[in-house]
Amino acid sequence: MISVHAARKAFGDRLAVDSISFDVAEGEIYGLVGPDGAGKTTLMRLAVGALGLDSGEIEIAGCPISSDPEGARAHIGYLPQRFSLYEDLTVLENLQFFAEARALPRPDRRARIAEILSFVGLDEYPGRLAGRLSGGMKQKLGLAVALVHRPGVLLLDEPTTGVDPITRQDFWRLIIRLAAEEGVAVLVSTPYMDEAVRCRRLGFIRAGRLLLEGTPAQIRSRLEGRILELAGRPLPALRDHARSDPAVEDAQLFGDRLHLRVADGSAEAVIARLKTAPPAGAEIDTIRVIPSQLEDVFISLLRET
Repeated sequence: MISVHAARKAFGDRLAVDSISFDVAEGEIYGLVGPDGAGKTTLMRLAVGALGLDSGEIEIAGCPISSDPEGARAHIGYLPQRFSLYEDLTVLENLQFFAEARALPRPDRRARIAEILSFVGLDEYPGRLAGRLSGGMKQKLGLAVALVHRPGVLLLDEPTTGVDPITRQDFWRLIIRLAAEEGVAVLVSTPYMDEAVRCRRLGFIRAGRLLLEGTPAQIRSRLEGRILELAGRPLPALRDHARSDPAVEDAQLFGDRLHLRVADGSAEAVIARLKTAPPAGAEIDTIRVIPSQLEDVFISLLRET
């Protein structure tokens, strides 16, 4: 449903998207993950046709975005980072306007609008002005507008940034239902690792390049046996001490513990050295090998590139 072939886009001397290629199948959720400025939003805007490609191609349901933008857009529902609907219109009026703009047949509009309001949980607020909605409700309205014409492809650019955790959970339940029950192909960018793990496949982008692609399990397996969890006190002193070990490649705070990334095959030796010689005034409660998390892998990639 989404095919990105060697997509390239530069702004002056800055290469924002550097020959990126990937595909998203029907019913698949593909997550784009990367730091700010990595090129995620630019790639989304290229996919929707808001920006023109310098080279390469993006096809939506077989329609090339460069030569058939209207055909491609007919299959797309798009939710940008910032709320971009009409705040002086009500929830219902926004949906009516975009249903007409998307050429939804008039006999179908009332039923579809009622259906989509119920789906996103806004069926009790059709008369509320969009500008008076909470942040989470605005995102749900944005999703409703993106879905009103029954698209086969959904592009979501960091859709839950700035909303509360409960609303994030609700939003993702809707996305998973769309993919699983209606076969919608979803391309979503997110800064949250608890959201990334819900995607079927992930692509990690840095400086416009796709550095790594795979399922969450495949990505985590890159650091299998190389992540140690250390609990103790004081953590700053233990972190400095761990970093002095030649086999410790990195040490990061994860809540009230440390995650240490160690060289392949060195975990047991590092554990023995750190346990037998803690720094003065510090105490280690536990240190053990744990399964790596997506954060561990992405931090590793950021350090390596």
